[in-house]
This record gives sequence, structure tokens and C-alpha cells, in this order.
Amino acid sequence: MEFFNDVGGDPLKPSLFELVAQEQLRDLLQPALKYVLAVFAQRYPRYLIRIVNRHEEFYAFIMFFVERHYLRKHNASFSENFYGLKRRRRPWIATERAIAAVGGIPAGEKLRSREIWRSLFLLITVPYLRAKGQDYYESLGGGIDSDILEDGGSERHIRELTDESMAGVLRRKFKTLYPWFNIGFEAWLLAHNVAYLFDRTPFYRPWLAWIGVDLRRLNMDDFLAQAKPNAISPTKSGFLAVVRRLLLRSPQLLLDSLRLLLPTAIFFIKFLEWWYSPGSPARSLSISPIGPAIPPPQILPPHPAGITIDNTKYGYCPLCKEFIHNATALPSGYVFCYRCVHDHVEQHGNCPITLLPAKAWQLRKVLV
Repeated sequence: MEFFNDVGGDPLKPSLFELVAQEQLRDLLQPALKYVLAVFAQRYPRYLIRIVNRHEEFYAFIMFFVERHYLRKHNASFSENFYGLKRRRRPWIATERAIAAVGGIPAGEKLRSREIWRSLFLLITVPYLRAKGQDYYESLGGGIDSDILEDGGSERHIRELTDESMAGVLRRKFKTLYPWFNIGFEAWLLAHNVAYLFDRTPFYRPWLAWIGVDLRRLNMDDFLAQAKPNAISPTKSGFLAVVRRLLLRSPQLLLDSLRLLLPTAIFFIKFLEWWYSPGSPARSLSISPIGPAIPPPQILPPHPAGITIDNTKYGYCPLCKEFIHNATALPSGYVFCYRCVHDHVEQHGNCPITLLPAKAWQLRKVLV
């Protein structure tokens, strides 16, 4: 894993695999937090539903304080510190001491306020903009099968595709150009990764050159400095003084504990997703084999005034008498073509076979 970096004789230069791993950890934090909030929002929707709906802004707000704390105290982002990495202000002249970084980060290479704020801007802004761009692209129907849009696209999507106003033209341009922009951005990052792998650049991300920092592994002196307790200043005794010190230190203690709490929480959440997934072997063990199997519900009988169905033709739509395209089920259990059943429900408001009341929002796509 570290072969490419050890050949050159610089033991503190992190391998590309370490850098990619810390980015993957950072990318896992947002969906993990969103999953937890979504679960609790089902129980407490009055308090959490707004946070879930504005999750990107909430996550950026939280990570601003987390990343700011780690950059100021550890000269690294949260995920970089977790993987034993640090940010070093890039020297104009790479001396032997700067290359080896013996004795930790020299005073002249510690992150200044400018490097911290530039790092914060890119650590928070780039993921936020990419997440919002992807959400907006999907809201415009991007990444959805064209057959689904043609057969059952919502009126909003159809209206946006035919809107000739300036806003409509810009939306269609964005929908067309966004995938190409995303591919170009990923190719740009890949090119820098390859250049870093073969020592063509000291920066595995292009914006690190603008910040003026590079990434290094923590050495023994760094670990000793972190383990060394802070000098205890003379403090006042008394209950109020103790409470005041606890209140002042609790935010830092909480942020420092995230280094262990967040990865543990992510592992626990992923374990729960696996445990409760339909294909999990662990779930099959929880199903007791004792007792008879629960039979499937009986199909509702057709209404005498409804349309007749031919039970000998499997896979055909009862409305158009053709093979079912884009299968969609009603609450009654019968399956039709999406276009056929959508038009019927919009006009008549019932199931064409059982005549039970039905609404368009009750239509369910069937995966076959």
C-alpha cells in the first residue's frame, strides 16, 4: 500500500491510498448523519423534519465548527487527523528539515489564519456545492430513465421540458451540462492523483497549492506533543469555579472525542443497515421456523361493473390488452401499464377492475 511512497526515501509523505481513505471517511459522515436524523425525525417530526429537509445546510454548519477546531488545534481536518495526517504550510524553499519535518511542524510552517480560513472554505464549500448541484440535477429529472419520464413523468417535469422562458432554457442547459461538468471535475481530480502518485506534484488535490499547504504523516514527536498534558495554570477553587472550567472545556472535549465517536457511530449505522436489509443472512436467523408460514393476502375479486380480465394472458395490461410496459400496481393489487392506469385514475378515480376508490399518489411502480 505504501510501496510508491517508500521508494523515494520520504517516510512522512502519505501514500495516495491514505489520502483517498480519509476522503472516503469524510464523504461517509454526511449520509450517516442524515440517516440518523431521518430515523429520529419519524418519531419527532415536529422538531427534526425541518433539519432533515435542510440537511446540507445543517451539516455544513456543524462541520464548520468541527473542522475549525481540528485545523486550529491539530493542523489537520477531522478525517486527516483520524488517519494520522497533518497539514503543513508549504515552504518556499524545501530545506532538508522541511522535507523530513523532524521534531514536528516547525513554527514557520504551522497553519496561519489565512491557511485555516482557505482550508475551511474548501472543506465546507466544495462538498456543499456538489451536494446541492446533484440534488438540483435530480429534481430536474436527471439520472431518471427516459422511458419513465415519457410514460409517467410528472406534470412539473413535462412543463419544465417545454418551458421556453429564460428560466426554462437555463434549467435545460444545466441538466445537459451538469453531467459533463461532473465528469470533467472527476477527471481533473484523477489527473492530480496520478501526478501525485508518480511524484509529479506535491499536492494530491489542485486547490492545496492555492491554500499553500501539503499533507504529511504525523511523526513520533507529533504524537508525543498530543499526549503531553497542557500546563496547568493556577485556578481558583470553589464550586462555581469548577463549573465554569467545565463549561469552558466541554466544547473542546466534545470535539476531540468525535475522533472516536463518529467512526464508531458510522460503523454501527452501517451494521444496522446490513442487519435490517432484506437479503441479510442475519435477518433470516431472526425468523422463527416454528409455526405455519403466513399466507399471502387474497386477491380482491373483480366488480361485476368493472372491466373483465383474461387470467390466461399473464403479463398483459387489462386496459390496453398489450404487454405491460412500466408496470404499476394499484392498492387493489392489480397491475397495469403506468400510462393506462394513470389516465384512468385521473379520469375516474377508481380501480378499473374492482372499482375501489384510488388516487394518483397511490400508484406504485413494480420492479420486474
